[in-house]
Amino acid sequence: MKEYFPLLTSSPLFAGIGRDDFDAMLRCLGASLRAYPKGGTVYFEGDTVTEIGIVIRGRLHLIKDDVWGNTSIVTEIDPPGLFAEAVVCSGIGRIPVSVIAKEESEILFIDYKRIVTSCSSACAFHSKLIRNMIGILAQKNILMSAKMEHITKRTIREKLLSYLMEQARQMNSRSFDIPYNRQELADYLSVERSALSAEMSKLKADGVLDYRKNHFEILRRATP
Repeated sequence: MKEYFPLLTSSPLFAGIGRDDFDAMLRCLGASLRAYPKGGTVYFEGDTVTEIGIVIRGRLHLIKDDVWGNTSIVTEIDPPGLFAEAVVCSGIGRIPVSVIAKEESEILFIDYKRIVTSCSSACAFHSKLIRNMIGILAQKNILMSAKMEHITKRTIREKLLSYLMEQARQMNSRSFDIPYNRQELADYLSVERSALSAEMSKLKADGVLDYRKNHFEILRRATP
């Protein structure tokens, strides 16, 4: 597992913890590494979850299906992102989404109880882990609020422009890549793919934006 230490140092969960402490820390936390094929299911919606997952390699989609079988992408997780932390921290126990490997992936799982409970060795990193976890939960709450701002817009045009403008702000550029293909973007925004494609074509024809696959460029300001 040592080959993954450089990546783990960039994980917000381990911020402020020296790489020399990783061996002892991961043993104390009961960490285990598991691999999943492309399309493999890490968790089904409703599964009981007691561990926090850290993506070491690959990419995950957290998805939600409604009663009519429509799929919505809640979020995407890339290395060294975390998932399931809100479920285990809240004590809910059952995960409200399915977790799918978008590509071949490896995940490091950590028992949540071992993070918040000091061990007999009184390891110094436990307090740092707890502070880091609070910060992660707060940041993800902000990101979820941003998504709600997109999907609660009235029209597909408003949803799309809201999302693209937010991406441009994050990248500090009018030209940027998004992590979704057309179907995934439609799922993320909770709209029909055909309707989304039609609206994108209108915006391109109006000279508002240009795009190729998942690369977008905002050409001028548009009104919803």
